[in-house]
Amino acid sequence: MNAKEDQYARQAGDWTEKAYAHASAYLAHRADLIATLWPPLEPGDEVLDLACGDAGLGELLVERGFRYRGVDSTPEMVAHASRRLGERAQVEIGDLNEYVPPSSVAATTVFRAIYYARGRRAFFSHVATFTEKKLVFDLNPRQYHPDEVVADLGAAGLGRVLLRPFFVPQTVALPGPAMAAAKALERSGPLARLVLRVRFTYLVAASR
Repeated sequence: MNAKEDQYARQAGDWTEKAYAHASAYLAHRADLIATLWPPLEPGDEVLDLACGDAGLGELLVERGFRYRGVDSTPEMVAHASRRLGERAQVEIGDLNEYVPPSSVAATTVFRAIYYARGRRAFFSHVATFTEKKLVFDLNPRQYHPDEVVADLGAAGLGRVLLRPFFVPQTVALPGPAMAAAKALERSGPLARLVLRVRFTYLVAASR
């Protein structure tokens, strides 16, 4: 076990609670965008969540009427995710570069983990083989150039790409009015792109 794997194993018991200042608000916004960004998901659609951690997001997707399959490479995370979701969902051990679900899924999500792809274009092509509607992931535009990522998605057959700013902070709990303002700023076009030069991420939805 390397240092990163050991870190995840030790933090598995309360990963969601410690990773987010206001976990329910942050993950609810993420879940809402997964559901609504084009093409939208329908109740009963299955979401494959690669690098799912303890499935804090999975719980909210299940509550919205989606079927959920979580995959993580850390056994301790999988154990806690399984306890969180019980019989409501499937959670299993797997590497995001290699995992293939037993049947096609409507959507595949990858959060805080795209940098674990051994080759980005190869990873996108792999996911495209079993994803029917869309791939959704977070992208830091100060770490990865969006144009290069969009080109890799297009080469994988996922040429319809939506870059949606995501301004709900991970480590700061916002009061209601500030939360509403952050969500409104996400839709502000040029101003949102200016903000992204210094902070926050995109939520990327890629489809055929």
